[in-house]
Amino acid sequence: MEITPQRKRILTYILIIIVLGFLLLSVLVSFFPSSFIDREFSEEIQEHENPFLDAVMKAASYPGYVPYAPIMVIITALLFYIRKHKREAIFVILTLASSLLSTLVKFIINRPRPGKDIVKVLIQTHQQSFPSGHVLFYVVFFGFLSLLMYMFKHIGKKLRLTITAGCMLMIFIIPISRIYLGAHWFTDVLGGFLLGILYLFALSYLYLRRSA
Repeated sequence: MEITPQRKRILTYILIIIVLGFLLLSVLVSFFPSSFIDREFSEEIQEHENPFLDAVMKAASYPGYVPYAPIMVIITALLFYIRKHKREAIFVILTLASSLLSTLVKFIINRPRPGKDIVKVLIQTHQQSFPSGHVLFYVVFFGFLSLLMYMFKHIGKKLRLTITAGCMLMIFIIPISRIYLGAHWFTDVLGGFLLGILYLFALSYLYLRRSA
C-alpha cells in the first residue's frame, strides 16, 4: 500500500493533533478530576439504566478484564500461529502491551474513579481512572484485528466483514459501557481512545513496514 507525500503530511498532522489532544486532556483531568462535562455525560448515559442494559454493558466490558483479555489475545495469536501466520501471532501478542502503557499513565495522572456519591457504580474497580484501560485495549486489539482482516485477502469476504464488524462494534460500545457502569468519566474513555489510536498506529506501522 503506497502512501503519497501529501497523504503522509496529512497523516502526520492528524497524529500531531491526537498527541496534543491527549496531552491537553491529561493536563485538564489532572487539575479538574471531576468536571461538569464528565458529570453531564454520566448522568445522560446512566438515566437509561435498566436490567437488560446492565447485562449488555457488563458483557461488553468482561473481555477487557484479567484474565479474560490475556486469554482472548493468546487464543487469537494461537489461531494465527496454527495457520502459519507467525508474524501476525507475535503482533497480536504485542497488543497486550497496551495494558502496561495504560497502567503507567494511570500512575502518572493518578485520577480517582467516579465516586458513588456522584454516579451509579455498577462495577467496582480499583486502579486509577485516566485513561480507560478497557477503551485503550479494545482500540488496539480489535483495531489491529480489523487491519489483519483487511490485509488477508485470501480469507472469505463474508468472514472478514463479519469479524471486522464485530471488532468495530466492540470498539464503539466499550466507551459507553464504561461510563454506563460508573467505572469511568467521559474524559477517561476519550483519553483511552486517543492513546489507543496512537499505539495502534505505531503497531500497524511496524507491521505494514515489515510486510512491505
